[in-house]
Amino acid sequence: MAAVGGPTRQARGVSMSVSMSLVQGGAAGAAGPQGAILAAAAPYYQPPAVPQDVQPDRPIGYGAFGVVWAVTDPRDGRRVALKKLPNVFQSLVSSKRVFRELKMLCFFKHDNVLSALDILQPPHLDFFQEIYVITELLQSDLHKIIVSPQHLSADHIKVFLYQILRGLKYLHSARILHRDIKPGNLLVNSNCVLKICDFGLARVEEPDQSKHMTQEVVTQYYRAPEILMGARHYSAAVDVWSVGCIFGELLGRRILFQAQSPVQQLELITELLGTPTLEDMRHACEGARTHMLRRAPKPPSLSALYTLSTHATHEAVHLLCQMLVFDPDKRISVIDALAHPYVDEGRLRYHSCMCKCCYTPSAGMRQYAAEFEPSAPQPFDDLWERKLTSVQQVKEEMHKFIAEQLQTNRVPLCINPQSAAFKSFASSTVAHPSELPPSPHQWE
Repeated sequence: MAAVGGPTRQARGVSMSVSMSLVQGGAAGAAGPQGAILAAAAPYYQPPAVPQDVQPDRPIGYGAFGVVWAVTDPRDGRRVALKKLPNVFQSLVSSKRVFRELKMLCFFKHDNVLSALDILQPPHLDFFQEIYVITELLQSDLHKIIVSPQHLSADHIKVFLYQILRGLKYLHSARILHRDIKPGNLLVNSNCVLKICDFGLARVEEPDQSKHMTQEVVTQYYRAPEILMGARHYSAAVDVWSVGCIFGELLGRRILFQAQSPVQQLELITELLGTPTLEDMRHACEGARTHMLRRAPKPPSLSALYTLSTHATHEAVHLLCQMLVFDPDKRISVIDALAHPYVDEGRLRYHSCMCKCCYTPSAGMRQYAAEFEPSAPQPFDDLWERKLTSVQQVKEEMHKFIAEQLQTNRVPLCINPQSAAFKSFASSTVAHPSELPPSPHQWE
């Protein structure tokens, strides 16, 4: 962990250093310094036996507003993910967005949604500039699996799709729109358990349709047509469209709509779905509607979905066609998608041997959970956002929130910025240029 450590300025407990084996820029912390650190912390915890082939800390991903490293927690030797949220307090909008993501990660309690395991202890408020969150580490993500030569059976596709929908049902029941569902944000471990991650663009749904929502969301290939056409307001249906794109990508092992620009993205969509009616475009901005009406009408060619692969059965294509609907009001909901017959086998496989909600006693039949797809116990509360009107207010409230989360019996961790490993971690960039949001003026 990029140097998690050092005695804290705050007197709430003892922290320690996580010395990182650098994968870039030279040698890592040697056994000597690490041994001294562990020895100093010995009265407070028992360090695990460190295997000789311990994996080095390394960057594993870049999200919308942060970088993620695979690191080792010194308290138990467990490999975890460390997400850095840098430059938090540059503006009121960005600081509230980071605070929202942090609160969401602490709110989530679902097997198919990534949540915070711990937050690193922040420095004194005067030096508080960035946040480090520890989450579970999964070995891969769906993008890496799709582009790999690994065989994907129909059962793989069904169990992946089921878990995506299961996690998304939980998010939507909490009134949360993810707004960046894509294969790279779907983490997968070695036994095919999947978790939705990266909530840097997530927000609570806006019930007032007169209020404008940002169009600078969702990686282009998975962006719903209403956003591509400049809709000022949208719903949880944007996430369902993204899932439909991923479902098609799982079937065909290639990106379903891969365009060079948002306008070309819309062209590819209409080649498959046909030219939308004026009713279908009622959420679009005037410029987008004019653009569509100027072009020669195209008939739908949904039968092309059967050519994706041999796994594109009638049931699969039927569900996919209900997800890839131009009009968001006619698009299938997550709850209805979970009720589709195509998902039944994925549900059966997941709850037979993969989930944590069901169990098999040492002698006897498997005991199944009362509810296979639980909803959130209550909506995610975002009322606090309206009360924060300055960056300093957000900073103070976030610092207080983290302190409340740290009231546990575990030894707290904090960053040691003097570590050589931290320099590599700190220099990591955030988002890849291809993932930056589109210009909101594409139809002008």
